[in-house]
Amino acid sequence: MKIYLVGGAVRDKLLGLPVKDRDWVVVGSSPRAMLDLGYRQVGKDFPVFLHPQSNEEFALARTERKTAPGHTGFSFDTSESVTLEEDLQRRDLTINAIAEDSEGKLVDPYGGVADCENRILRHVSDAFSEDPLRVLRVARFAARFAHLGFRVADDTNALMRDMVASGELESLVGERVWTEMHKALVAQSPAEFVRVLRQCDALAIILPEVDALFGVPQPEKYHPEIDTGVHTLMCLEQARKLSDDSAVLYATLVHDVGKALTDRDNWPRHIGHESLGLKALANIEQRLPLPKEHAALARLVCEHHTKLHRIQELKPATLLKLLESLDAIRRPERLQKFLLACEADARGRTGLEDRDYPQGQYLLTVLDAATSIDIPDLLAKQPQGEPKALIARARLEAITDCVSALRRSEADE
Repeated sequence: MKIYLVGGAVRDKLLGLPVKDRDWVVVGSSPRAMLDLGYRQVGKDFPVFLHPQSNEEFALARTERKTAPGHTGFSFDTSESVTLEEDLQRRDLTINAIAEDSEGKLVDPYGGVADCENRILRHVSDAFSEDPLRVLRVARFAARFAHLGFRVADDTNALMRDMVASGELESLVGERVWTEMHKALVAQSPAEFVRVLRQCDALAIILPEVDALFGVPQPEKYHPEIDTGVHTLMCLEQARKLSDDSAVLYATLVHDVGKALTDRDNWPRHIGHESLGLKALANIEQRLPLPKEHAALARLVCEHHTKLHRIQELKPATLLKLLESLDAIRRPERLQKFLLACEADARGRTGLEDRDYPQGQYLLTVLDAATSIDIPDLLAKQPQGEPKALIARARLEAITDCVSALRRSEADE
């Protein structure tokens, strides 16, 4: 029996990155032998064992054979005769198909070390095409390592495009798609995830609502980059600078999906794209198991981001309605996420990446005014009044005074 460190731990050591998790492959053993050594078996599809002390995962070397469409249609061979090279050959990318023995010697039968050095994401073998989920994994690794200079190999991109054309990606279940998307959104370069999927035509399958934005024009006065798809990627880059919250990043990614649905005769204007976008978001929610917070925030950003951009023009009554729509008084943490996504939208424009965004602070100042009223005292003084109406009237008066003060301050400047 021989044990090797494999996968991400070896790759990250070569790249000089922190090693978070260590995975091991065991060659020349059996489930019975592992159990006799005190390992605990987990996993139903193939034997994986937890070390009795470290709880790290040790998997028997295995080969796999495609038996049905989709990413689950495989049978596995974990017999003692399976070699390390055969196990590594079934992995997705060469940089993930490197092993290290107990003496620190690398086993690299597929050129993963060279691809680490040359910053290439390359498939190990043609078996890559048997698992459609790997298209998303490559895009996710691109998002994770783009800042290091990694790019997808041309032959791998061509293979991914063939996989898309075969219809295999349509077999992916929403849970697996969202898992990869979530990891990509919080990676260092989430926009690269979208770019790679689009380069191999997979974006039209995974997120057709976002894919449809590319080529849609916007007014150059407000969007020097013109293309809505390009703007979306720029916004995503800005959002990642502001936050690592996947809810903020998802909301930013889909905030403009309604622009692909507006009347083409009015382009580059997009009248009503906010409400049209809500319909597109509903379609995404039907396909993907989004967390409730992600879905809720995305709807709010889609519907209200343009209001925030022109907030200094809004009347006090409209400001109160906006705060109520955002549920800002009860959910200040969601409001903060909303403001970040809107700021990313404002900065995701050519030449405006470093612009100030005072609109966020403006709304927070208005919120402070609306929440400053003493509700118990208010209701005690007017015990016969309807509480909700009294509170709303008091908040409106506070917001009105606040707006007047803000405008006087702006005029003095």
